[in-house]
Amino acid sequence: MKTGFIAIVGRPNVGKSTLLNAMLGEKIAIVSQKPQTTRNRITGILTRGESQFVFVDTPGLIKSRNKLGDYMVKTINSAIGSVDACILVVEAGVKPGATDLAVIEKIKQNELPAILVINKVDRVNGEQVGKTIMEFKDLYDFKAIVPIAAVNGKNVKDVIDEAENLLSEGEWMFEADEITDQPERQIAAEIIREKILRILDDEIPHGTAVVIEDFKDEGSFLSIRAEIFCERESHKRIIIGKNGEQLKKIGTYAREDLENFFGTKVYINLWVKVKENWRDSDVNLVNFGFNKKDLD
Repeated sequence: MKTGFIAIVGRPNVGKSTLLNAMLGEKIAIVSQKPQTTRNRITGILTRGESQFVFVDTPGLIKSRNKLGDYMVKTINSAIGSVDACILVVEAGVKPGATDLAVIEKIKQNELPAILVINKVDRVNGEQVGKTIMEFKDLYDFKAIVPIAAVNGKNVKDVIDEAENLLSEGEWMFEADEITDQPERQIAAEIIREKILRILDDEIPHGTAVVIEDFKDEGSFLSIRAEIFCERESHKRIIIGKNGEQLKKIGTYAREDLENFFGTKVYINLWVKVKENWRDSDVNLVNFGFNKKDLD
């Protein structure tokens, strides 16, 4: 038996969560075209033969502008400091930037074996992929370099095969049929937040948080009551929309994914509340489910 914890790291919006979902064959991490979608560490578990991979999806490294940003940066540092290996995801056709160099420096400091994944190769030509490989390959002694298109699964199996070489002999940490250690409430909250990211304008989603107030198994269906917090009264009106149309869309799209994930009918009840400047409040961040030790 072999196992290992492997962090998936990189700048925002390069496809880390899409890669995690593709490797698992299940959607456990939310995805969006908007950067800074992931806020917490998300653990995805893949058991294949005698090998168990524990992938840790992390937020994209950003320049912090508030306490939520500080939390996300600490989450990345904590993840890199507590895993056995890393997968660095970069975007094909994009040159190394300050964020990439900062992540690579953290990998170096922890002396972690790492795989370089060049994502979104379906958007560029072979010459551009080659240039990206040449620009990154000498920045660190990567164990492998794998060009992929995570969105359609191209070469994702190759990433898993290379990652298997980074595992060590040892007892598994999870049962063979587990795919995540996220609580059901957190999964439900993240699925709802993904729909907010999909539907609303660029600025508003980053000022929203979702808290599951009630999560009940009623036998033939799940009953979920969720509160969406935003930072301004004007944002609340936009989230609700004229005659509640936007909120209805969020609920409809969220229910579809929730029913697929939990394998049962879901009744969802959404409320919208204003909590000004919650992203700069330790108390609110803890109340909204962020890990207190990463806020200290």
